[in-house]
Amino acid sequence: MLLAPRLLVLHAAGALALVACILLGRWQYDAWQLHREDRAAAIADQPPVALDQVLGPDDPYRNDAVGQPVVVAGAWLPGSTVYVADRPADGEQDARNGYWQLASVAVCPDADCAGASAIPVVLGWTPQVPSATSLPEGRVELTGWLQPGEGSAVDDDPTDDVLASLRIPDLLQRSDRDLYAGYVILDEPGSARGGLAPVTPDSLPDPPASAGLRNLLYAVQWWVFGGFAVFLWWRWCRDEMAPRLPSEA
Repeated sequence: MLLAPRLLVLHAAGALALVACILLGRWQYDAWQLHREDRAAAIADQPPVALDQVLGPDDPYRNDAVGQPVVVAGAWLPGSTVYVADRPADGEQDARNGYWQLASVAVCPDADCAGASAIPVVLGWTPQVPSATSLPEGRVELTGWLQPGEGSAVDDDPTDDVLASLRIPDLLQRSDRDLYAGYVILDEPGSARGGLAPVTPDSLPDPPASAGLRNLLYAVQWWVFGGFAVFLWWRWCRDEMAPRLPSEA
């Protein structure tokens, strides 16, 4: 019964409607993704702002601050150098692994840095932990990309200078200062790297949830239409196969 010629037309129309709704929904979904990527890139390319305008010393990390360019003014803390292991040279997972070198900056725009909270700064990448490290010192005003602390690979040996991951709690064990809830990847001045290879941000900032929201809603709408088309096809086929009264035969 379902293969009657007039029902074959129904099957073809239902299939076309379903495919069209799926493809149109995917088109709107891809447009939503592009809007988010464009917004993320726009955030990363914004002019840097003072760190405390984005993240205070006692503030929890904000998701919308990932990758935000910031200006940090303060002084390098002596003896704050540590290394983070298993870091790719160029941000690719299959690249040669080495170490990030970090040093902390006491955030104090004025000259008095006594008791100021500090923020870790990724200076650059090195293939191995050097036997002698050239450390930046004195006052500094640097720019870089703000990143959240990592939450995995707890450091099992707080007595050495090598971390398994860039966790702020692990850094606190090695610091006599309060630390910000994130870290900065150094951009400028390049001289602070001391010959280390530059590091770029691991990720683009998370765009606001509202970025391209209309396209996402359109995608959901098209997929709902596709579901409705399947429902109509099923109802029509069910009605065709239902027993009929003699008067309807």
